[in-house]
Amino acid sequence: MPKFVVFRFLCAALLSAGSGYASAALPGEFPEAFAQSTLEVTAPIKSLGHLVLFSPVREVNNEIRSETMSRLPVSGEGRLYQISQDANRREAREHYLGLLRDRGAKILFECSGIRCGRSNVWANQIFNQQVLYGRDGTQDYLVAGLVADDGSRWLTSIYTVTRGNLREYVWIEHLQVAAGATIPGLGTLNNRIFGPVVVPWQGGVTYRFDWQASDRRKINDLARAEGATVVLVGYSGLGADESLSDAMGRAGQAVESLSEVLVKTGVSKQQQELLIVGPSVVVPDPARQGDRVEVMVITR
Repeated sequence: MPKFVVFRFLCAALLSAGSGYASAALPGEFPEAFAQSTLEVTAPIKSLGHLVLFSPVREVNNEIRSETMSRLPVSGEGRLYQISQDANRREAREHYLGLLRDRGAKILFECSGIRCGRSNVWANQIFNQQVLYGRDGTQDYLVAGLVADDGSRWLTSIYTVTRGNLREYVWIEHLQVAAGATIPGLGTLNNRIFGPVVVPWQGGVTYRFDWQASDRRKINDLARAEGATVVLVGYSGLGADESLSDAMGRAGQAVESLSEVLVKTGVSKQQQELLIVGPSVVVPDPARQGDRVEVMVITR
């Protein structure tokens, strides 16, 4: 039988979106553009000290301050896209998050709104793209890292913003980091973790899971590796008149149901770990909310 693990053991890990399984997309390929956007600027980036932030930014006496930031030797490219009026920056962000997830990249830092700092600072002093100056409350930023199979290391930064005229933009930097440089939060072991794959669920006696066939195949492929562990983390919302124990129970039943689905596809119960957190862990990512199971594969 799979083991139920005390959820506090993984609370910190659950809040990260770390993974590192390299997909078919080559790490050096620039992320495919969001379909409903127009490329406006392409800028080569080659520097011995390119500024990358891993925490919110602030400006003190005209100097950039951030708790965790690095000037890294990199080579790559930055691209500016204007998002179509028929779409929005949230959809663009989800598009790029999906690509990063498929590549096995690890989110090293992300923020949204005023928690990121002043949009003016991001636009003019970090990215040097004045058009990115927008509303402090309608911006978001993330930086993700990947250690490729050949040992090369890649960083992808994504910044989206809504300007005062309601036009929306996304700025992407995709960079290879030179060997020997220290990247905060990115070690050589990160490519052992794939996920999380977010699987929304509905039901009570029987359950319906909403996930992609490509995710199912990847989980099954990775689970075949010797010593691989498949971790299923069960979340649930808390209804207005629902007790915590009832919400935890719903999450547990959903995890058990998905566990049985995985058994039928070849992932044995012996290599599964089931974690039940229900509504007791709050994840700020809007894509990771409500009744869901998050699936991760940890390889040797």
